Amino acid sequence: MRRLLPQALVVAFLAGGTTAFVAKDKAIELSVDGHPRTLHTFADDVDELLAEEGVDVGAHDVVAPAPGTDLASGDEVAVRYGRPVRLTLDGQRRSVWTTARTVDGALRELGVRAEGAYLSASRSLPIGREGLALDVRTERTVTVMADGRERTIRTNAATVREAVEQAGVTLHGQDETSVPGDSFPRDGQTVTVLRITGRREVREEPIPFETRRGEDASLFRGTEVVERAGHVGTRRVTYALRTVNGVAQRPRRVGVEVVREPEDRVVRVGTKPLPTSVSGADGLNWSGLAACESGGRAGAVDASGTYGGLYQFDTRTWGGLGGSGRPQDASAEEQTFRAKKLYVRRGASPWPHCGVRLGG
Repeated sequence: MRRLLPQALVVAFLAGGTTAFVAKDKAIELSVDGHPRTLHTFADDVDELLAEEGVDVGAHDVVAPAPGTDLASGDEVAVRYGRPVRLTLDGQRRSVWTTARTVDGALRELGVRAEGAYLSASRSLPIGREGLALDVRTERTVTVMADGRERTIRTNAATVREAVEQAGVTLHGQDETSVPGDSFPRDGQTVTVLRITGRREVREEPIPFETRRGEDASLFRGTEVVERAGHVGTRRVTYALRTVNGVAQRPRRVGVEVVREPEDRVVRVGTKPLPTSVSGADGLNWSGLAACESGGRAGAVDASGTYGGLYQFDTRTWGGLGGSGRPQDASAEEQTFRAKKLYVRRGASPWPHCGVRLGG
């Protein structure tokens, strides 16, 4: 009995340890990115299990049950890796993450309506850990107005121009759409086709001249002499003429070429004080003479164009009296002053019919 007691104690100890060892061992099903396997582990929780199996998880990965959860034999642990997707959805670009392993799964996970949509990749295409770029254009309703008709279609077109073509409308020449042809067609959008015809037209147009006035101290105040007559220039202007849906639009100037430059009109303006008195002629009836010769009009010119002004000077006589330019362009005061000078020289003979008016 003394010999058997220690052996019995050893056997009992070993039996209790085996029971504890078996109790710590757990049968777990671990699925990593869709690949399941059953394993035995002494890990107490999910974190220990993943560390034990060398499974690293990141911020975009999904672990179920959550890390830190206690484990019991028969539990299932799933790890789904996140995958970056550079998604362009109806023309809008963004970066998203998905744990789906195929394009179809990613679309469902992201809530993208794929029925009737254009996909740049097959739905069954696997998505690797590195992710992928995916262009999705969902089906939209677009109405095209052209040639007096309305056409409504369902389309996943990438551009307005493509949608118009799908509606059976062909653009010709200069035709345009009411929105840019390369823009993305939105759901419910109405696009109007503008039928445009156009041509170029060249017109010759005058270029008005300017007047430059300069003071001249040799001319009496109130006298202006045209030193150089102005000349109108010419320019050749090209216009774009077009009609939109049969309605003529306002011409648009698209080019200008100067054919002949205008020449400024140059006028000399007198600044010299005008004398009014001429000895021997001041007391005569000059207004009566002017009324008889020209009707009292300083700018009057006879029918032949030879005589002008209040007193109907010819140009040669006017110049001989110190006048510049044409007499009819001078002020009434200057004309009267020079008429008095002429009277002093030649009496009333320059006015054979009206000269008698000077006396009364």
